[in-house]
Amino acid sequence: MSTLRFKALAELPFRDYRRDNAIEVPAKLSELYCSNVFSEDTMKQYLTKDAFTFLLDAMNKGSKIPRNIADQVAVAMKDWAMSKGATHYTHWFQPLTGATAEKHDSFFTPLEGGKAIERFAGGMLIQQEPDASSFPNGGIRNTFEARGYTAWDPTSPAFIMGTTLCIPSIFISYTGETLDYKAPLLRALHSIDEAATSVMQYFDKSITKVTPTLGWEQEYFLIDSALYKSRPDLVLTGKTLLGHSPAKGQQLDDHYFGSIPTRVMNYMKEVEIECMKLGIPVTTRHNEVAPNQFELAPMFEEANVAVDHNSLLMDIMARIAHKHHFNVLFHEKPFAGVNGSGKHNNWSLSTDKGENLLSPGKNPKKNLQFLTYFVNTIKAVHDYADMLRAAIASASNDHRLGANEAPPAIISVFIGSQLYNVLMELEKVTEGKLSPDEKTDLKLNVVGKIPEILLDNTDRNRTSPFAFTGNKFEIRAVGSSANCAETMIVMNAIVAKQLKDFKVEVEALIESGLKKDEAIFNILREYIKDSKNIMFEGDGYSDDWAKEAEKRGLNNLRTTPEALASELDQKFVDLYADLEIFTHREVEARNEIKLEKYSTVIDIEARVLADIARNHIIPSALNYQNRLIENVKGLKEIFPDDEFRVLAKEQMSLIANISGNVSTIKLGVENLLEAKGKARDTAGSQTQAEAYCKDVIPFFETIRTAADNLEMMVDDELWPLTKYREMLFTR
Repeated sequence: MSTLRFKALAELPFRDYRRDNAIEVPAKLSELYCSNVFSEDTMKQYLTKDAFTFLLDAMNKGSKIPRNIADQVAVAMKDWAMSKGATHYTHWFQPLTGATAEKHDSFFTPLEGGKAIERFAGGMLIQQEPDASSFPNGGIRNTFEARGYTAWDPTSPAFIMGTTLCIPSIFISYTGETLDYKAPLLRALHSIDEAATSVMQYFDKSITKVTPTLGWEQEYFLIDSALYKSRPDLVLTGKTLLGHSPAKGQQLDDHYFGSIPTRVMNYMKEVEIECMKLGIPVTTRHNEVAPNQFELAPMFEEANVAVDHNSLLMDIMARIAHKHHFNVLFHEKPFAGVNGSGKHNNWSLSTDKGENLLSPGKNPKKNLQFLTYFVNTIKAVHDYADMLRAAIASASNDHRLGANEAPPAIISVFIGSQLYNVLMELEKVTEGKLSPDEKTDLKLNVVGKIPEILLDNTDRNRTSPFAFTGNKFEIRAVGSSANCAETMIVMNAIVAKQLKDFKVEVEALIESGLKKDEAIFNILREYIKDSKNIMFEGDGYSDDWAKEAEKRGLNNLRTTPEALASELDQKFVDLYADLEIFTHREVEARNEIKLEKYSTVIDIEARVLADIARNHIIPSALNYQNRLIENVKGLKEIFPDDEFRVLAKEQMSLIANISGNVSTIKLGVENLLEAKGKARDTAGSQTQAEAYCKDVIPFFETIRTAADNLEMMVDDELWPLTKYREMLFTR
């Protein structure tokens, strides 16, 4: 009874979480909104009119801020932050570790004569120099070249966390290459703004800016901290490497959208309060499908701010969880046998007039505008599907993709049968000039009916990795632990490229004598023909779809190494270079980082599994087996041979089964460690990742199956690991 498991379980009844962590929520959460954000309203209060205008132009147009204006902004930020209790500042950035990073510096500055002041100048605001030596770089720089720079991103507002003013920033190397997610995201957003705004001139010449929007949905698990700490695999890998499914899991669907437990509700309330203060517009909370699984989602925001807010939220959630004696799990598949967690990315485009370009209007012109962006998006996903697949690839997401709670690894597009029929009608458009009757028929019977179709098109397809859901595209395959920027960089880059190509092709037809609408219809018709193979309305989980997808020429990149191998396709590398999002060197470096991370994650999991199997599972099984052997010896001393054989039969069988499973684990661990050693010594990141995938991972299941068998045999009081039924049903 001295194991971590029993100590953790014994601790639970003596803590009254409902009383100790009750949260008082203001009558109006809106009163807290942006109270810790250097928002436009705050800027107006603290900045001169000229400084405010310059900063607004930098935020909306990307214009440069003069040094004297930067000094004014810095002083204003400092005064505001200090009025809120801040003592330090930091350039808050998102390196390629998957987490956020920050280096705090004090406003405090000593002066001669034993005096001091609080100082924060424009140079401190614009740039900081953190040590870059230990951040992932993919070979861009050597270890001894430690210098890296963070630079202020004025398009994402500064905020206060605790007593620190946080300034959202990009992170670059000494030689100028990007070492983070934000810099390439900003470049991708600039590219799609240019391309989409250019195309908008066909429909509304007054539009001067198009902004991508993002609405993410964050799924997560909450586990009691004491139980979490009793599982070495959860602590070190974020997932359970062993554990037999409980008798009751999610079979009854009684957790989904059910009543939120009081303890969890207190946690959610505090998270929402902090989100409001930091300007994160969270509006949705609910139980998810798996036990102890939940979801949180905000309103749509500009994509760059939304990415920052999601990264910030994950940090907030982890910090607040500790106050409520929880640990929050963002791993895509922390528990076998129940649903994993995703982070659906809902993407759309909005004009500077607030118009959603993926929503039809009330007249044929607006509906043609909708079709233009709609079809171009599908064409972009068709042509660059493998780029999108690589963007969601990770060791943890491999466990989730294709299971019953997540889309398959095959990238397909679901638009609904009625919209599909509209596209099939457009495919029949006559090549070249349209007759008056054809124009009328198109506008009234095809394009004109789109709003009615979308009004009734309420169906959703959970099995599609890329689905149109009425006025946006939902990228369902993104993993819960991922940085949204990875997918948003790809999504905005490929659509930007596609819209640029579209503009060139339409202009060529107009120059040949076709009218604008005729030229647009002609090009859209060809795009529909080209993209038909990626549109799929059926069950993405079925074996039939995998076969059909192969016939259609769609790739099924089941694993991360497969997906990342495609990332270096020259077509994809050139796209990034043409749009000036990544250089060839940066693409290769990032690919290297992802491969190294994949191999490292599998290596750590293998070492943890071997340790638990050898030092926890086998000793407990042998301990119980020895008890059985002693009992059998006692029976043999008491009963005659005939009776003994009958009475000891089940125990003898159990002893044999324990021996068999222990042998399987022992041999499995030896094979696992041998395969891991060979994989680790394999030259080349791609080859190494493939070795971990093909030669190491298969032993995980062999060891787990045997260990889970033992869990159902060994006396509960001797089993060392906290069980699923204990972790997943804590209230």
